[in-house]
Amino acid sequence: QVQLVESGGGLVQPGGSLRLSCAASGIIFSINDMGWYRQAPGKERESVAHITSGGSTNYADSVKGRFTISRNNAKNTVYLQMNSLKPEDTAVYYCRGWIAGVYEYDSWGQGTQVTVSS
Repeated sequence: QVQLVESGGGLVQPGGSLRLSCAASGIIFSINDMGWYRQAPGKERESVAHITSGGSTNYADSVKGRFTISRNNAKNTVYLQMNSLKPEDTAVYYCRGWIAGVYEYDSWGQGTQVTVSS
């Protein structure tokens, strides 16, 4: 069994920055793609950013130029640097990983709240 644990959420003023982290643990042979998603109240969960095992990235149009996804394979960790935050970025942020362990896992973290408000 593998587990993803997010950290780094919180309350920030518009224009501010936050850095989210997501660490994978358990019996892990390799981690393929990883991604960040978010879900705002009353809305469906949406993809925010995605990174392949080779480091290729893509982003939702709404966050391009403001958010950066990265990963540290040695630490089984993915990051989301969020700059120039807007109130509409307020949501619960989840990480997702496609992980090869004892089995193949499509795993989700428990989520971390990001609130952008003055």
